[in-house]
Amino acid sequence: MEKEDLKVLNKGEEEEMELQGYRLCRWRLALVGLGVLCTGGFLLLLLYWMPEWCVKSTCTRTTARDAEVVLLRSTDEFRRWFLAKVRVMLAPGSNPFHSLETQTTSPSSPSSPSCPFSPDSPSLANGHTPHPSDGSPAQELIRRFADYQPTQIRYFTFHSTKYYWNNEVQNFEVLNGLEDLQVSCSTLHAEHSAGLTRNQQEYRRLFFGVNEIAVKVPSVFKLLIKEVLNPFYIFQLFSVILWSADEYYYYAVAIVFMSVISIATSLYTIKKQYVMLHDMVAAHSIVRVSVCRANNDIEEILSTDLVPGDVMVIPSNGTIMPCDAVLVSGTCIVNESMLTGESVPVTKINLPNPMPGERGEEADSAYNTEEHKRHTLFCGTHVIQTRFYTGELVKAVVVRTGFSTAKGQLVRSILYPKPTDFKLYRDAYLFLLCLVAVAGIGFIYSIVLSIMHKVPAKTIIIESLDIITITVPPALPAAMTAGIVYAQRRLKHIGIFCISPQRINICGQINLVCFDKTGTLTEDGLDLWGVQRVENGSFHLSEENAYKENLVKTQFVACMATCHSLTKIEGQLSGDPLDLKMFEATGWILEEATEEETSLHNRIMPTVVRPPKQLLPPEPAVSPEQDMELYELSSAYEIGIVRQFPFSSALQRMSVVARLLGEKRMDAYMKGAPEVVASLCKKETVPENFAEVLEGYTKQGFRVIALAHRRLESKVSWHKAQNISRDHIEKNMEFLGLIIMQNKLKAETPGVLQDLYRANIRTVMVTGDNMLTAISVARDCGMIPPKDTVIIADALPPHDGQAAKITWRYADKPSKTPRLEEVNISLEDVCHVDEPKTQELYHFAMNGKSFAVIAEHFPDMLQKLVLHGTVFARMAPDQKTQLIEALQGVDYFVGMCGDGANDCGALKRAHGGISLSELEASVASPFTSRTPNISCVPSLIREGRAALITSFCVFKFMALYSIIQYISVTLLYSILSNLGDFQFLFIDIAIILLIVFTMSLNPAWKELVSRRPPSGLISGPLLFSVLTQILICLGFQTITFLWVRQQPWYTVWNPHSDVCNLSSHINMSDLNDTEVDDHNIQNYENTSLFYVSCFQYLIVAIVFSKGKPFRQPSYKNWPFVLCALSLYFFLLFIMFHPIESIDEFLEIVCVPFEWRIKLSLIILVNAAVSVLVETFIIDIVLWKLVFSRDKQGSFGDTPAAPTPQGGIDLRAYKCLSWVCCPRKMTPKARYMHLAQELSVDPDWPPKPTTTTEAKPSPENGSTYQIMINS
Repeated sequence: MEKEDLKVLNKGEEEEMELQGYRLCRWRLALVGLGVLCTGGFLLLLLYWMPEWCVKSTCTRTTARDAEVVLLRSTDEFRRWFLAKVRVMLAPGSNPFHSLETQTTSPSSPSSPSCPFSPDSPSLANGHTPHPSDGSPAQELIRRFADYQPTQIRYFTFHSTKYYWNNEVQNFEVLNGLEDLQVSCSTLHAEHSAGLTRNQQEYRRLFFGVNEIAVKVPSVFKLLIKEVLNPFYIFQLFSVILWSADEYYYYAVAIVFMSVISIATSLYTIKKQYVMLHDMVAAHSIVRVSVCRANNDIEEILSTDLVPGDVMVIPSNGTIMPCDAVLVSGTCIVNESMLTGESVPVTKINLPNPMPGERGEEADSAYNTEEHKRHTLFCGTHVIQTRFYTGELVKAVVVRTGFSTAKGQLVRSILYPKPTDFKLYRDAYLFLLCLVAVAGIGFIYSIVLSIMHKVPAKTIIIESLDIITITVPPALPAAMTAGIVYAQRRLKHIGIFCISPQRINICGQINLVCFDKTGTLTEDGLDLWGVQRVENGSFHLSEENAYKENLVKTQFVACMATCHSLTKIEGQLSGDPLDLKMFEATGWILEEATEEETSLHNRIMPTVVRPPKQLLPPEPAVSPEQDMELYELSSAYEIGIVRQFPFSSALQRMSVVARLLGEKRMDAYMKGAPEVVASLCKKETVPENFAEVLEGYTKQGFRVIALAHRRLESKVSWHKAQNISRDHIEKNMEFLGLIIMQNKLKAETPGVLQDLYRANIRTVMVTGDNMLTAISVARDCGMIPPKDTVIIADALPPHDGQAAKITWRYADKPSKTPRLEEVNISLEDVCHVDEPKTQELYHFAMNGKSFAVIAEHFPDMLQKLVLHGTVFARMAPDQKTQLIEALQGVDYFVGMCGDGANDCGALKRAHGGISLSELEASVASPFTSRTPNISCVPSLIREGRAALITSFCVFKFMALYSIIQYISVTLLYSILSNLGDFQFLFIDIAIILLIVFTMSLNPAWKELVSRRPPSGLISGPLLFSVLTQILICLGFQTITFLWVRQQPWYTVWNPHSDVCNLSSHINMSDLNDTEVDDHNIQNYENTSLFYVSCFQYLIVAIVFSKGKPFRQPSYKNWPFVLCALSLYFFLLFIMFHPIESIDEFLEIVCVPFEWRIKLSLIILVNAAVSVLVETFIIDIVLWKLVFSRDKQGSFGDTPAAPTPQGGIDLRAYKCLSWVCCPRKMTPKARYMHLAQELSVDPDWPPKPTTTTEAKPSPENGSTYQIMINS
């Protein structure tokens, strides 16, 4: 039963979850209630923290269909638990897309899922979903359908998404919208473009809910409860209650004060983020829209009432889209910066409506928002203006509403992010558990000791619990966040804004950075470098520009002037930057028809382009009798753009139908990727040396666009042109030539990449651009060194019964002939086998299609490829995210730098995503840089490393602080003594808080070094460091404790003791004998341990406060130096020059001068040993060992046999490595492990004459076989 009824929701998607059904059990609930009462509410807290315990303790398992509560578990690596309550709503049917009119014909039987629904019945629901607990709407519904059985629909809400029970698939499912129906384009036009009746709309709204992306800003009270119920704060509360019972009010007040500040700042930032997101979403979420009703009426409603299937009228002056909708008539110009980060207006055209006989099934595919992006208006995008036929409205069918829309998904990903999994935080909890274990030992020890000495029960309870609060420091969370807050402030100072502060530490671990190309590594726009025309099937010499008199009437320039999607918005030309540059290069003028002109004609007035007067050849003089108007008409040279087929990334081309003024026949012009355009041209018009010329340009990093033209048949009339399919136009073209655009590198790019290379941080390019251009840019900016080989992996999916295969070809090095030939480079050339690989000499490059095939058919090969993959071209947004996941899969810490355009998913998925655009798309990115170049990347990594080392320092210091105090208290418990309240207060506030908050202030080191800080607390050197310091402190405190008792002057202290010979100064009668020391605080052991432990806190603070190579040295951190020196001075002062009032306050007793000298000697030796162990043994020996093991070459290479650094003898090194890192031969990171395996694989890298073929294997994985081509 358990396994059987485990349902999987959202199968194969990012939000995949397992679902189990439960129903409430009364006797279990009663038992839990009793438990809550007995534990004083603690059990309730435990169940709040552990949803699975909560459900399992109060419910019994049942099937998913009968569940009252569902327990969900994510299937990702975090395996998080969630619970959701199943609700029931009543509706007149179970399918929102059922036609209501058909349901009114006959009364349904009780078992029937659909119920009658009278078309003229009044409104069914006012926007919110009724369920029995709502009362009125449900009763209203039941009353109206008293004769029939309404359908009960079970659903639950999770992460702003409703999951409805589907009887057919026996599982809960999400209703997305019209796409659920898998409607074809023709069906969408035929059945869904008429509009819905009001009743249908209301019926659908029951299921789809209100069309609103509601970001509820939680009340401060709710946020407070959620924040305060954090386990750490509960522990602090427990500590404060305990201290108050022990009359230790001062520190309790200090901790309460710190917690209040911490909670208040946390609440402020969370609330601020919610408000920001709410404002961003709500700015245009509710507008008034016009919808078409089924009887051709047009009605104005609020956008919140829209449901999938409604037909919305897009106003001519534009609007902000309140939902996702597909255009069924007219065209729109849309600014999609909210979605893509590109503020370039995009032209959207109506969804094609294939006629029954047209190209069969292929043309009439099922509508899909991704495939039909060019016809879809997305929620949140700004429709700037619309174009339409007179009398016809621009209409769009609503496809998705609310959180199902593209904008809704983006908002959901921000509202419910995945937790950041980082070793530091996991280790921190393990470390705390170790401290709890230590506290447990002390707890038992103190109880046993107290019982033996017959101490009262109240004192036993308080003192033994006190040991726990000493060992697990309640100030730890505040101390840990201090470093991150300082780092966030420093980042803000250099123009990097952070919305997820916990990520700063993770950035310190980054060892691979992916860069988008356009706008990130290179300048945003393209510049025209030149043109190369073709006439009679051969290339002319390249020309610098097309702005020439002799070219003005050529088809080449006509194509440049017409084949674009530019439009005038408020008198300014706007559109794709490439189109803009191309059009500007012709010097022509674009004129658009006004709305008034359009309304005078029966059709859209075309956009007209014409050359400037000065370019046209001079005309003969006009005789006065010639009609002036007629003359102007004959001499004018204008081209009207009749129809546009917008650029499609799938087709890699765009085309237009245009007509020269006065000409009968129309022309078709096309531009696009050279290979695609050439394939659609007549063979004889494409020059023979086309491939070589093209390759020559792409290798130099130019972006090349090809142009083509065709005269259309005379039968193609204006109206025919409006309905003709794209394939009829784009064939048998004449090749016109090439436009060569240049994408310049940003000035900072090569320098930054060089810094990252020196720091052993791998760099990878992920771009939507052409492969050869990307390889060329990678070489130009130094991502691929000049001598390295680039291996291109071309993968083909399985077809006609053949398995999937990868063919390997080697791209030429720039110095060789510009031909892409299969050069037989032997393995020896690529990598010298006789010596360890010190420098990687090959890089893989592939495009998005190959990446998809390899990911599906060669999953184990993918891991090897990402190890050396440097260029990933033509990658779709979701493929960028997959690549980052693949890199994380081999244990890389991945940074991603993009300009916010289509990099959203990747920026969010990476360990450290940094967006260079301040547009709304950057809301998804943890970091946003104000400087629009990649110089922010090294800065972020440096700050991350400094913050990470600071976290280690603080954690180690806090651990040592609690252990030192624990040792002091445990030693004093053995003589039934303890530290005094004011001694605790002095240590906890004057020493610890001051030191902790100032030791975090060290800024980052000036440059990136080639080694990385360790990723977790539980690493050899760190544990060794903490354990050795604990042993040193334990040793010196024990020596002090035992030695003081061996002193000749030692007696058990009482108020009359006078070992300092102060009787001459102090009048005995001044001592108030009635004041009895209940807790036995004042004694020689206490005073000696107090002095020694105070100095120990300062010693470990200085020893742990590391500077170089990740942070600036501590002596540059003046607040820290000032605090440490002041405390040293104060402690030495009260030790050697006792002041009565201070001694009384701190409950210190006077000890002889020679004992103070001995104490200072103990302190000096303690300091010397601590510094020696930390600096020499740990820093020089252990760090080198671990770093030489952890250090990875700049391309994930094999860790070669480590060379001893710092003059350490090799034998000693080997011996130490055996002691400290016995598993040295198998590196921890998977990429190192793979690199080690590949270094001895004779078939790797693949040779250029090989093909790798997928072989299906019985196990679920895939195997492949390398074959040599004959």
